[in-house]
Amino acid sequence: MATVTENTHVNVKAIADRLIGNVEKVIVGKSAEVRLTLTGLLCQGHLLIEDVPGVGKTTLAKTLARSLGTSFNRLQFTPDMLPSDVTGVSIFNQQTREFEFRPGPIMAQVVLADEINRATPKTQAALLEAMEEKQVTVDGQTHLLPRPFMVLATQNPIEYEGTFPLPEAQLDRFLLRLSLGYPSAADEVAVLERQQFRHPVDTLEQVVAVEELLQAQEAVKHVHVAPALKTYVVEITTQTRKHPDVYLGASPRGSLSLFRAAQARAAIDGRDYILPDDIKALADAALAHRIIIGPAARIKNVDARAVVKEVLNAVPVPGGTQLKR
Repeated sequence: MATVTENTHVNVKAIADRLIGNVEKVIVGKSAEVRLTLTGLLCQGHLLIEDVPGVGKTTLAKTLARSLGTSFNRLQFTPDMLPSDVTGVSIFNQQTREFEFRPGPIMAQVVLADEINRATPKTQAALLEAMEEKQVTVDGQTHLLPRPFMVLATQNPIEYEGTFPLPEAQLDRFLLRLSLGYPSAADEVAVLERQQFRHPVDTLEQVVAVEELLQAQEAVKHVHVAPALKTYVVEITTQTRKHPDVYLGASPRGSLSLFRAAQARAAIDGRDYILPDDIKALADAALAHRIIIGPAARIKNVDARAVVKEVLNAVPVPGGTQLKR
């Protein structure tokens, strides 16, 4: 089994193991969620973390930034926040008689967009260009964002008062959606013990250089995907559009997200090729948030995750000679 991705000398698994081990010094009992976060990072994508308050969403973002030695900014979204509060603003300097750009908090390598659904649609839209184009435009001037660049956005799925649901265009920009959930009783006791005197994130050290991460992100693109598996990805996405309970299925960007995420998962596991299991394991996280359930199905409490599960059961899994290079 290969541990170095094709056409590179970067051992993605070794980098991933270092990051996962360091993050799990702080985030207890959430190995699957930490791996999903790392998958998004290696794909140069963004994550939507949908969960109740107090389960470690902010801590996860801080821990990731500390482990990479990257810059970190936290955006606390509120209904009165303006787009310029996100992107920055041009201010006239009377001494130089020129406008100077004062960067907003989006100009960081890891950005936590906390309670993103509390901002108005106009302010949410300020994130669109940053997330997709890796740049912001202020007063006609384009400013490139630093590399790597990752947005971890959070929203509370329970509290809806004073919130603005994320539009489809915004949801589609998130590579993966995940939920941390409550820890087990034993893990919660471990959290109490680790934080009795000080927070473990305060003593966390950088374990991966930014240059190493950028190389790993490029190496992931070289993970081999058999033609039959590319067809499998597209067929899964296509079937979400044809499902009788679905009003709007996953977009082609959803296919690409699932494709890229499967490559990253394989690399994290030390493989230079993907398996059908990689695609099946990531289908929910990559596609469910892009699906809009029809009104009649919502009355029956059908949700997008159930649709993805049905599609996975219905679409034939390629195997045998179909997976050969």
